[in-house]
Amino acid sequence: MKIANNNNKLWSDCLLNIQKNISEQAFQTWFDSLSMISCDEQQITLQVPNRFHYEWLESKYSEIINAAIFTTFGQHLSVNYSVLVKKDETVEENIEKIEKLIPKSFHRASQLNNRYTFSNFIEGKGNQFAKAAATSVADGPGQTPFNPLVIYSNPGLGKTHLIQAIGNHLLKSQPSLRVVYVTSEKFMLDFIHSIQNNNSTKFAQSYRKIDVLILDDVQFFQSKEQTQEQFFHLFNDLFQKGKQIVLTTDRHPNELTHLKDRLVSRFQSGLIVDIQPPDLETRIAILMKKAENDKLDIPYDVTELMASAIKDDIRMMEGAMVKLLALSSLTKQDITKTLAKRVIQDVLGDLALKKISMKHICRVVSHEMNISESKLYGKGRTADVVGARHVAMFLCRELTQNSLIHIGNHFGKRDHATVIHACKAVEGRISQDLHLNKLIDNIKIQIQ
Repeated sequence: MKIANNNNKLWSDCLLNIQKNISEQAFQTWFDSLSMISCDEQQITLQVPNRFHYEWLESKYSEIINAAIFTTFGQHLSVNYSVLVKKDETVEENIEKIEKLIPKSFHRASQLNNRYTFSNFIEGKGNQFAKAAATSVADGPGQTPFNPLVIYSNPGLGKTHLIQAIGNHLLKSQPSLRVVYVTSEKFMLDFIHSIQNNNSTKFAQSYRKIDVLILDDVQFFQSKEQTQEQFFHLFNDLFQKGKQIVLTTDRHPNELTHLKDRLVSRFQSGLIVDIQPPDLETRIAILMKKAENDKLDIPYDVTELMASAIKDDIRMMEGAMVKLLALSSLTKQDITKTLAKRVIQDVLGDLALKKISMKHICRVVSHEMNISESKLYGKGRTADVVGARHVAMFLCRELTQNSLIHIGNHFGKRDHATVIHACKAVEGRISQDLHLNKLIDNIKIQIQ
């Protein structure tokens, strides 16, 4: 254990590690004024000058900070923030100020962030079913048919919020339950650490004492053979004991092609539900709720502009709001549509311009492979049509964020298994067929 009597030295090393991964200007702006005020074996508390500083670090640099802490301290630590208090304020004023500006820290034992609750989860058409299932599990963990509960969606649509809301609800309603939230990456790193320290048995035993296991981003387990094996046995043990298991992934479990079939089969024994991107009204409601929680007055036209511009990623949309607040505070400008447009441009960059549609891909494939576009969607089974259709499906999977199910629907409502077969067929041919390899490279150039 590195954490002992040299915390200050470790924090200095941690800052050096961060400095290597960002620009000098960014480091001076956001990290020169950052200091460590406490550290133990479970958490580290950092002092920031104001709330905007905290929100900026959370939205832009949380991954870099967490990685640097793990590298320097030798383990994952929950990161908490404290606002720098002013000398001329009373203790009561300071406490009140901190309570208003900084959300409470993670619950140590569970690793849950208590900002994520059902009450501040904005419900819309795209997540109604997922929320209903999560609420049902929270009310009766291990007592519903929804075990495991698997929630999948593209990144940034609220999966983590929803599953942590389950845990936070249980901590209040059944505080005696042992609830643990963990990311798949942390699970794997802890497992590796246990092997290195010859205490893998202790690692397994600690997880098998859990009543509710909430595991985020299961897709990270793909191709991690030993971790999959360890989790498979843990899953079976918890399931046989009637313990609740909640999982998230960025796509349907059937699409996790590098996950063992027996794990996918276990996931399918419960309930699998997706979250779709929110509509405009829901996105506006999410931003308004965030402003309300932070006691901020954001003009409605600014909120609507940001919700209209950023459509498919709630996390990115909320991050843009944080950036808008920081920019307004640091430059002492009012929050206006002009300032919001500047932030939107900074956040999206060329992303919006480079967004590729499946329709465009099919149009280019049709032209380059001399097959009519209608045949790509049709039922034709001649070799040239099937070959072109496979290439189009392969490129839709590689160049867009669409799921296999959505791709299949685009090609005449074919199922996801057909898309998987097409992608594997093209992947197998590319390594052997130089002409096809060159053709696909040329098509990509035309598409992009």
